[in-house]
Amino acid sequence: MRDPRGWLVPTDAYWRLWLQRPELALVEESCAAEQALHASLTEAPSRPVAQHELDAFEDADARANHRLFLGFRDAVIHAGSLEAAYAGFFKAGAVQIPPLFLDLVVQALVCNLLEGVDDAWQWRAAEMLFRRQRVRVQDGRVLSGDSEVLDMLNETGGLGAVGRLLMQSGAAIPEVQIEVLGDDNAARYLKSRAGVGRFNFVLDLTHEVQRELSHGLTLTMNRSQSGLKALALVLQKWVRHFHGVAVQVRPEARVSDEAWRWHLGLDAESTALLNDLYLGRDVAPERQQRLISLFRLGFDEPLDMRADLRGKPVYLGLAMTAEGLLKLKPQNLLLNLPLAVADTAA
Repeated sequence: MRDPRGWLVPTDAYWRLWLQRPELALVEESCAAEQALHASLTEAPSRPVAQHELDAFEDADARANHRLFLGFRDAVIHAGSLEAAYAGFFKAGAVQIPPLFLDLVVQALVCNLLEGVDDAWQWRAAEMLFRRQRVRVQDGRVLSGDSEVLDMLNETGGLGAVGRLLMQSGAAIPEVQIEVLGDDNAARYLKSRAGVGRFNFVLDLTHEVQRELSHGLTLTMNRSQSGLKALALVLQKWVRHFHGVAVQVRPEARVSDEAWRWHLGLDAESTALLNDLYLGRDVAPERQQRLISLFRLGFDEPLDMRADLRGKPVYLGLAMTAEGLLKLKPQNLLLNLPLAVADTAA
């Protein structure tokens, strides 16, 4: 359900989905107290839960999982919407909410943002906001795949526990294909995006391609289906949804701005890298090569920007770790944009 602002107000149906997750779902070993609470919450997901109901759990992990869930549920209900709760978690200082919970909230938010959008590249780029990626540079292309899926395939061949046993025994297992999202499979991706199968698609983040011409000339062109362009469009929607301001975000190959005034990283790696570059510190070439892309963010309405920075671009960075991992932090766009009104995401 949406409020007048378009923000998501969780219903009982939403909380029932949480109760079906592996962390909270009943198992064969669930004790009577856990079964009773689960049945009661399924009937009335928003009802208060007394401490003694949790204390009666025999399994400490189950007790801890339910306590975390109930604390999160109550915080969201008190905030009034998923967006208000999400922004509040970071404004409160040290985040006490488990990362998995935050990722699931972001997943719900981006699905709301992209409702009615049939662009497969935007949907796949949006996964980067809540799913950790493994990035690889191959034949001049920057390819981003879901790290959990790729690690699972590497360990089990895509066959779960059975595949792990087969690999340990040295048996041959069928190869699972990982597809790079393209015109030939975009429709199939869109059909599968409601299930886990969509995480098998790799996003090509290569934004520019070069073509050698005669007479030693090189032509540099932007790719029409660029994963970075799609990500930029998702980030525009994210900023507008939370802050109520219109911005334009576009990928940039480099920053050649002597009046560089403001930047923010979209992940921990790029945050540290941009800070060092801004301060004029030496950055090792191998570290600079981890920078996947820069983005230039501009406000459609200059008055939406902080007065002392109006007319200046905001540079965003996206970088992978030395291990090729990327965990995008969309909350940085809530906390660090130079807005004229600092609390618009409240």
